[in-house]
Amino acid sequence: MPDPIELLAAHVVDTRYEDLPADVVAAAKTFILDTLGVGVAGSAGPWIGELIETCSLSMPGDQARVWVHGTSLSAAGAAMVNGYQIHNSEFDCVHEEAVVHTVTVPLAATLAVAERQGNISGQALITAIAVGVDVACHLSVAVESGLRFFRPATAGGMGAVASIGKILGFDKATMINAFGAMHGQLCGTMQAHTEGSALLAVQIGFNARNAVMACDIANLGMVAPQQVLSGEFGYFALFEGKHHLADVLPDVGRLWRITEVAHKPFPSGRATHGVLDACMELKREAGFSAEQVHKVVAHIPPLVKNLVGRPVTEDMHTNYARLCIPYVVACAFLNDKVSVMDFTPDALRDPARLALGAKVSIAPDDNPNPNALTPVSVEVHLSDGTVLTRTVETVYGNPAKPMSYEAQMSKLRTNLDAGARALPTAAAEHVSEMVQALETVTDVTRLVDAITV
Repeated sequence: MPDPIELLAAHVVDTRYEDLPADVVAAAKTFILDTLGVGVAGSAGPWIGELIETCSLSMPGDQARVWVHGTSLSAAGAAMVNGYQIHNSEFDCVHEEAVVHTVTVPLAATLAVAERQGNISGQALITAIAVGVDVACHLSVAVESGLRFFRPATAGGMGAVASIGKILGFDKATMINAFGAMHGQLCGTMQAHTEGSALLAVQIGFNARNAVMACDIANLGMVAPQQVLSGEFGYFALFEGKHHLADVLPDVGRLWRITEVAHKPFPSGRATHGVLDACMELKREAGFSAEQVHKVVAHIPPLVKNLVGRPVTEDMHTNYARLCIPYVVACAFLNDKVSVMDFTPDALRDPARLALGAKVSIAPDDNPNPNALTPVSVEVHLSDGTVLTRTVETVYGNPAKPMSYEAQMSKLRTNLDAGARALPTAAAEHVSEMVQALETVTDVTRLVDAITV
């Protein structure tokens, strides 16, 4: 029986820009733009300088640039740093059912290769991201078991291989070899998530780098393992476990997963967003102040508890706090928003945030789906005895509860202002206009030009 990777490889190879429905093109543009902005904000994140220095030593070159900083590296090195920058602020878009930050690894890796190659068109990039998201998400929505590895990195790496192979014009055999070469390099431990380590986002970078290398070695003719998905030690056996891929495969080429991707309105783990959405809705409607909050109880699925149901501590660091429901709820109640400024060292030691966060308790429910982020239910108990409740089935930023265009542009402007170096005042409008007309761009290196000083 043919390995299902053959069907996915054929989908990647055979899809043309002209085959993409209008809503797929629009979604690809939307999330390319969003991801560029998030990557700019991430250029000011922790450990950027050290990571650039590391990649300058091990992957030097003059092929592609680190966004904002402008440092030239090999394509693999630039993909690694840019992938880290996109994810380190936990602001990158996500496919909720798949539990994958699905554009992050494909865009970081593909733009680096496009810069190396030169003259890769906007139409080619749109097509590449659409098929890359498809591969990452089709694999992930088929999973029936809980997270064993960091899926945004592992599935994202498979998606990145699809995207790179598409812009390089791979045939089906080369595409399968690239998937096989990537399978041998996939990595990403959930221990980094559990501890709130900066390595979590570095694992995104590892897989962006590895996707470039997998495609390069396949392009030179290496024959890699062929039973990438169904083999005894294939993708599902090693990284995921129980799955129903056979039920998902008929959707390939029919259901375009990028149209299901959700924005992240807050720079924190997506698993925090359902509780944040509920709390902010209640505060807007009831008009209470942070000082009136006596306690908060969040009833959440087991996955959400495992990912972000951790307590506030006085020695929190940035990565831990972004994955902490009590801390981000405290920020939302105090400031009516959660922003990148809530994760500075001073903010993390703020007595008001810590005291309010200590009033938030977590109550996991009995949701049987190990990959469910919703529904969540929140109780806000006020000091006068009032109890406010809200259940959220669909979280703000999901296509069914979308951010407005104005909110998307506000996020972009905020992110471009938060980078490590000042970009031109009109950078947000310039980048937005370029992406909105991306199908007319003849060389997507211009996107990197627009966000690099």
